[in-house]
Amino acid sequence: MLRLNLVMLFLPSLPFSLPSAPRSYSTAQAPRPAMDRTVLAMGTELRVHLEGAGDLGRASEAVLAESARIEAACSTWNAASGWSRLNAAQGRAVPLAPEWMALLARVQAWSLRTEGAFEPVLMALMQAWGIRQGGRVPDPGILAAARRASGPGLLDLDLGRGTARLRDPGAGIEEGGFLKGYALDAMRKASGLPSGWMEFGGQVLAWGRPLAAGIADPQDRGRIRCTVVVEDASLSGSGTSERGRHILDPRTGEPCPAWGSTAVVAADALSADVLSTALYVLGPDAGAAWAERHGVAAAFLFNDGSVRMTRAFRSLHPTLIPRESR
Repeated sequence: MLRLNLVMLFLPSLPFSLPSAPRSYSTAQAPRPAMDRTVLAMGTELRVHLEGAGDLGRASEAVLAESARIEAACSTWNAASGWSRLNAAQGRAVPLAPEWMALLARVQAWSLRTEGAFEPVLMALMQAWGIRQGGRVPDPGILAAARRASGPGLLDLDLGRGTARLRDPGAGIEEGGFLKGYALDAMRKASGLPSGWMEFGGQVLAWGRPLAAGIADPQDRGRIRCTVVVEDASLSGSGTSERGRHILDPRTGEPCPAWGSTAVVAADALSADVLSTALYVLGPDAGAAWAERHGVAAAFLFNDGSVRMTRAFRSLHPTLIPRESR
């Protein structure tokens, strides 16, 4: 259950990276021993704020070590990682540690639950569109092959044997839509502390006490469009305004329209990460309907300035900031 403290003091914001990303603020409460760290991880900025008695330095090192461990095992930017080996296996079964098998099973289940709007087997389409290289329009033949090598049904997980296999030799896992969320949950656990917050590539996880977060205007990431308080929860946003049309629809193999942005609050960071992407892919109409059916706290921010919120998101008592007042 999400718990809110509505008596807040908003202080200067943190400069997050995504146009739709939450921007965090401190709260007005009694000072506690605290430590802040900022590092580069998984190709983006990781900000860590830890509070509580004990050795905060050791706790922060445990957090950073956990991030490095997950990146080394799962990042497909690292050719030596287990998932890179899976992508390069040309359809052969690859042994993976139980933790990574379980994670793949979780995100595979999200693909089914979102009717393919979220999909971990997306690397072929990412490569066809050159998403990691700044973008390009693929040749029709290349795009057709990438479509065949992307989507549900291509990942076989044998949990008994501890092996994973991609059915198409050109298929591959693309972790960008879920690994940072998983890492946030794992780093929180690794800290062993009762309260703190982290911001990782534009996603926030706060626990132990409330944190006010601002969601950027999809047309101007330097301006806050909406604020919401999160505690023991994660806030994730997805949009296309900063990097162009970089979010792909796994169902069509095409980039999503640049209609605005989404923001999702969920009890765990992996779910928030997955859902902010999936709801953007579904679009504001189908996405809002899906979120309402499943009780998801989601907001849809449109380029024209309008905002649509689910009942679950409105129950968090967000504050909408009119464009003309900023």
